[in-house]
Amino acid sequence: MTVVFGYDPAIGERFPDLVAGVLHATGLSNGRAPAGLVERYRAEQAAVVARLAERPVAEWPSIAAWRRTFSACGVRPTRHRVAAEALLRRLDKAGDIPSINTLVDIGNLVSIRHGLPVAVFDQAEVSGATTVRFATGHERFTDLGTDQTVAPDRGEVVFVDDAGLVSARRWCWRQSASSATKPTTTEILAVVEAQHEQARGDVEAALGDLAELVAEYQPGCSSAKAVLGGGAWTASFAP
Repeated sequence: MTVVFGYDPAIGERFPDLVAGVLHATGLSNGRAPAGLVERYRAEQAAVVARLAERPVAEWPSIAAWRRTFSACGVRPTRHRVAAEALLRRLDKAGDIPSINTLVDIGNLVSIRHGLPVAVFDQAEVSGATTVRFATGHERFTDLGTDQTVAPDRGEVVFVDDAGLVSARRWCWRQSASSATKPTTTEILAVVEAQHEQARGDVEAALGDLAELVAEYQPGCSSAKAVLGGGAWTASFAP
């Protein structure tokens, strides 16, 4: 089945600087991260901690741009932090981000390296296309660690499928329980987004890193990638 991911035209019109990189991968076998990946992840964390000592995360251009975007959406960026900022602040405070699994570690490694939100979505429960759009308030979202379904606020930006199942709320703030990768994950969409001045170059670099790491640590998988922005808002991936 063809996998479709895209942005509603209203999102592109309101946020014309948006650039997104999308990676679709199948034939995956997720689980505990191998030693080589864990070692590289820890080395990246150490390098980023050193960068944070020289430049606070709030001053990173990519993070500052997302803060402005959240504010423009009526979301307090210090209350609901963009995923990349939350990850970087956790690293800065604790000095370490524990390994979760292969796919999560790959996404987090690329996120902290580039200072960009990277979401890795399990496709098992997705119905039809995934669209980033303004919520109507009738969609369904289940937060990580709970089994309670709630509706997003009307007008907030969500990642949602054709059946109304939300995989991410408040744009790149939090993923859903249904979209989180798990040991049974065999197919993913990974999305990296930016809205700062160097967005396209940084997204292309991050997307390249994602593709290389998935290919290395998920041998035998099949993958394809696309970059969206500048009026081109939809990507389709054939089976």
